[in-house]
Amino acid sequence: MSFLNEDTNYDFLKVRKFAFTLSAILIIASIVSFFTKGLNYGLDFTGGTLVEVSYEQDADLQKIRQQLAEIDINGAVVQNFGSAKVVQIRMPQQDHIANAEVSDVVLAKLASDGSEVTKRDQSFVGPVVGEELKEQGGLAMIVALICIMIYVALRFEWKFSVGSVAALAHDVIIVVGFFSITSVEFDLTVLAALLAVIGYSLNDTIVVFDRIRENFLLMRKATPKEVINNSINLTLSRTVMTSLTTMLVLLALFFFGGQTIHSFAEALIVGVLVGTYSSVFIASPTTLALGITKEDLMPPEIEKEGEEFDAP
Repeated sequence: MSFLNEDTNYDFLKVRKFAFTLSAILIIASIVSFFTKGLNYGLDFTGGTLVEVSYEQDADLQKIRQQLAEIDINGAVVQNFGSAKVVQIRMPQQDHIANAEVSDVVLAKLASDGSEVTKRDQSFVGPVVGEELKEQGGLAMIVALICIMIYVALRFEWKFSVGSVAALAHDVIIVVGFFSITSVEFDLTVLAALLAVIGYSLNDTIVVFDRIRENFLLMRKATPKEVINNSINLTLSRTVMTSLTTMLVLLALFFFGGQTIHSFAEALIVGVLVGTYSSVFIASPTTLALGITKEDLMPPEIEKEGEEFDAP
């Protein structure tokens, strides 16, 4: 594949205005959807009961939903879990049934038609705990972005720091927007995936920034635009191969990993795609827009002791 050799010379910065416009549209759509439609929070955040049952034969999901409706269990999500004989029932808090009794009431109803039903597992999350998880999760992402900004500023320069955090914020907002627009359930595994996306995207960005710093010292007569373009091209093969191999694993998890990690894999798939895009078209062009130059990366001159007394 020609785009994987070291001699590529694509002008990525030529399309930076288009990339910024596309990203702005996606970010605005994500923010509007988040504040108007919101997220489809899972039980981890909203509170409720999860019951897992097994049948002797393949379960009839439609029949189970009808049975739950007959005892006024509202908002339940019924789905197979691992096999056609195992069913997971996720129910928000019910006003007419105490939380401790929900699983017993549901199990009795499912077995009322003579079916052999066995309760395998149950869990309950209170609304207070769910609200705390929501707050702590948001705080974790903010702290991560602040720490990354400080780290990149110390390792490189503040303009690189702003570029990297702009790319990471871009990735998080778009992934959250995807879950808002598609109404895919947003639970703790998705929150974990968001933090993983931050790490993945930062790794890609740091590789490009390292090469930019090296090239600023090697390509002394080149303009900042030429240096950045050359650096992106030199790291392109690494970026593409890393993304492709990661995507293969994530697709395997998405299709064969089961319902438990389905949302996790979906968040990472979107995050890897967006993160790869942002490391090329957002992070580096942002540093260029901030006016990065070779002088910004030159180490400060250290005045030798007694130098001021040397004869001219």
